[in-house]
Amino acid sequence: MRIFVQSIYYPPRLGGIENHVSNLAVGLAARGHRVTVAASRTEPESTALERLGNLTVRRTPIPGRHFLGWATNAILSLPVAIRHGWDAEVLHAHTFQAVLPVLPVRLLRGTPLVVTLHSSHFLRMVKKPIWRAVFRLLFAPADFFLATSVELADAGRRVVPSKPIEEVVNGIDTDLFRPVPPSVPRREGRAVLVATRRFVAKNGVRYLIDALPGILEKIPCDLYLAGIGPEQRDLEERTARHGIQDRVHFLGGVANRDLPPLLSSADAVVVPSLVEATSLSALEAMACERPVAASRVGGLPEIIDETCGTLFRSGDPNDLAEKVIALLRRPPEERAALGAEGRRRVVERWSLSAFVDRHEALYRRLREARHGA
Repeated sequence: MRIFVQSIYYPPRLGGIENHVSNLAVGLAARGHRVTVAASRTEPESTALERLGNLTVRRTPIPGRHFLGWATNAILSLPVAIRHGWDAEVLHAHTFQAVLPVLPVRLLRGTPLVVTLHSSHFLRMVKKPIWRAVFRLLFAPADFFLATSVELADAGRRVVPSKPIEEVVNGIDTDLFRPVPPSVPRREGRAVLVATRRFVAKNGVRYLIDALPGILEKIPCDLYLAGIGPEQRDLEERTARHGIQDRVHFLGGVANRDLPPLLSSADAVVVPSLVEATSLSALEAMACERPVAASRVGGLPEIIDETCGTLFRSGDPNDLAEKVIALLRRPPEERAALGAEGRRRVVERWSLSAFVDRHEALYRRLREARHGA
């Protein structure tokens, strides 16, 4: 199949959307499909053109990660989508910001269009009637919708109730993300907590920092934070105010290949999100057989329960501390059982193979429906 993918973001930028789209594109190309991805050029090391076998990535400038930046990137992406998506058999737009560039091909060629709903931006915007009207117009030509959580799917149904919408969770490379020797040296008598999150408000890392003094009253531990972002200075200042600089370790951005040893070092991985679709960080930790403590918000309760971790109230440092303490107090063999169940669940439901299988089947169905019509 010839597949054209439009996405607002793509690696080397780090994030859930980026990994979702990359996993899908690479997986489809490995099966012999010809895949072209059009995305924004967000990082200094990004190239305008990248080719790897059946996969081609084309990047256009984006002046900022805000409404004006998205709009500018959409306009600049129009000629790319028309030229390189014209002969595609399926169009796939990831995020609402990516729909506009592919509309001319959808309308002029009748090519089936799939839209995947990602991100908290959509959840916030869809609450306003004016944005629902805009989305209704934007989404009208689409044939099928996927959403990365039940919450996003429900929001999509408020906009286009007559369109088919299904939930889809990002695939995890369970060959890469698996239990491996730990990379973090364990200090005698201290447990290890790990969080792999971008330092932005919606990821709630500040609540984890605020919870740590309460955890330390009961359980000696070290917290390792893998991430970067605009909240880093605030998090460092918050750490200093609590007087826990020797217990919080800022690791900066960590490449995917280095995450499994870090995650495998943890007694528990914490996902303190305020808003979340389906957390890639949580699934990666589960694939590494780590128990996960996560906020009871968005798509997290869809993947985590008491058989593989624990849930706490979002934005509540006291409840976070209480649940993490209880998790760390469980015998090692019980935590190992939680981790094993988490990996079993990821391999069975959210492997890369199953992820690509589902998209392949959807694309074929839409292509056959078009030719049948």
